[in-house]
Amino acid sequence: MGMGFIQVALTLIIIILLVKPVGRYLVSVFGREKTWLDRVFGLPERMLYRVMGIREDETMGWKKYIGAVLLSNFVMLILMYLVLRFQGHLPLNPDGIGNMGAAQAFNTAASFITNTNWQSYSGENGLSYLSQMLSVTFPMFTSAATGFAVAIAFIRGLVGRQDNLGNFYVDLIRSLTRIFLPLSFLVALFLVFQGIPQTFQGAVNVTTLEGAQQTITRGLVASLESIKHIGTNGGGWFGTNSAHPFENPTPLANMVHIICMMLLPTALVYAFGIMVKNKKQGWAVFAAMGLIFLVMLSVVFVSEYRGVPALDAAGLHGNMEGKEVRFGMSESTLFTAVTTAATTGSVNNMHESLTPMGGFVALAEMMLNNVYGGKGVGLLNGLLYLILSVFICGLMVGRTPEFLGKKIEGKEVKLAAIALLIHPFIILAPTALALATPGATASISNGGTHGLSEVLYAFTSGAANNGSAFGGLNANTDFYNIGIGLVMLFGRYISIIALIAIAGSLAVKRVVPVTTGTLRTNTPLFTGILIMIILVIGALTFFPALALGPIAEHLAMPK
Repeated sequence: MGMGFIQVALTLIIIILLVKPVGRYLVSVFGREKTWLDRVFGLPERMLYRVMGIREDETMGWKKYIGAVLLSNFVMLILMYLVLRFQGHLPLNPDGIGNMGAAQAFNTAASFITNTNWQSYSGENGLSYLSQMLSVTFPMFTSAATGFAVAIAFIRGLVGRQDNLGNFYVDLIRSLTRIFLPLSFLVALFLVFQGIPQTFQGAVNVTTLEGAQQTITRGLVASLESIKHIGTNGGGWFGTNSAHPFENPTPLANMVHIICMMLLPTALVYAFGIMVKNKKQGWAVFAAMGLIFLVMLSVVFVSEYRGVPALDAAGLHGNMEGKEVRFGMSESTLFTAVTTAATTGSVNNMHESLTPMGGFVALAEMMLNNVYGGKGVGLLNGLLYLILSVFICGLMVGRTPEFLGKKIEGKEVKLAAIALLIHPFIILAPTALALATPGATASISNGGTHGLSEVLYAFTSGAANNGSAFGGLNANTDFYNIGIGLVMLFGRYISIIALIAIAGSLAVKRVVPVTTGTLRTNTPLFTGILIMIILVIGALTFFPALALGPIAEHLAMPK
């Protein structure tokens, strides 16, 4: 355990050291600051604006901004769906893979446009190379950039003086050209160096050392893997995801994957503090998220090292079931905590094989959905909880609550409540429906509490835009393809609409001067209040379901 702890600590230290420089870079990108990078990216950006008919200096109010988000994403969704439905007749299909069914194509298109990347298919057998590029890799870039753009627009609303949230298309393109494309290119080169394939050639038949014949699938894996983690997308070229040696061949590649998942979500929180001209406020939010993450990581780390009584009885100490030996328990548990905290969904171990409390952590982080989160998701949800905390504290002391000098009134609280309540609703209601539907329960491979966790995890993963799978559930049915597809769309866009509406409302409010009665939201005390409100609301919402799933399974184990 000691060496494992050192490996985990070293990875987290590297992430912390990157927060400030990457955060400052994000501020320069979205603050439109003049830098030497304009010489590199300025010309291609201007060419894209001209082709798309965009005026770079045009600004958008909140309604126009959200309209641009929904329109662009809808058009991409339709195009992705069509490519999947007709991939058998399209080029770049060296392995002759057929068309994807209607329900599964809807699920897959909804999954990748929402930055969820849930897969009810096995990548190497279900998609052509063209589908992998246009319906998977391409939306990995645009969905991550969309999340970033929405987060930046929300921050502008917090500090703005008029209904001007920027220009969505400019924010989208600058995210792509200055953040995701260059970072993904560099990471892809490193991954090729580590042994990950990057080729247009199809599968190859080889003779093994034992003389048997084996078909080895190849493809454009390195390019997908880089944006998959940089963009907190998840998914995988292969069915076994980041446990496959062609996706994650070495412990060093595994560490890079983890750093990539946490790099931009953590840096964005720091950038928020700079953009609102209140670094203490940024660090307060960062600390709240960080403390929750460390507690969750500690639980899964200790739980997996402690193992379960059945393994102890067999003389096996610690739970290595479902984990790769080349990563061990430490890097597997860290990957589990990071991928569900950053809403990535990539997995390097089988989550169904985690101890019950390890599975509890994966579920809990997705249910809270604000522990750094994916591109903008964690920050936005964290700020929603912060607004709610300010409102509750204001009621307790009998004054109108304020955040960053702007009054939080009924409209903002109602919109925040919609954004926060839609999350548990689209998790718990479909889970209950699935458990009451005979056809849906037939997909469960395990009975009892573990089977309930399989279904609960699937809908939680979809609602949180995470995309990781617990395992053991046959999700490739019309019920789950359509149901989880709708959950992914609702979880993504209802929250975005509510958030941008809040930003528009706050943008036009005048700044109230700070007085002795103003509640300071950048202190350690308020950070503690924020953590407690997040945990209390999360517990009140999800504890009954968790009690029937992983908690009951843990308590039922023989001691």
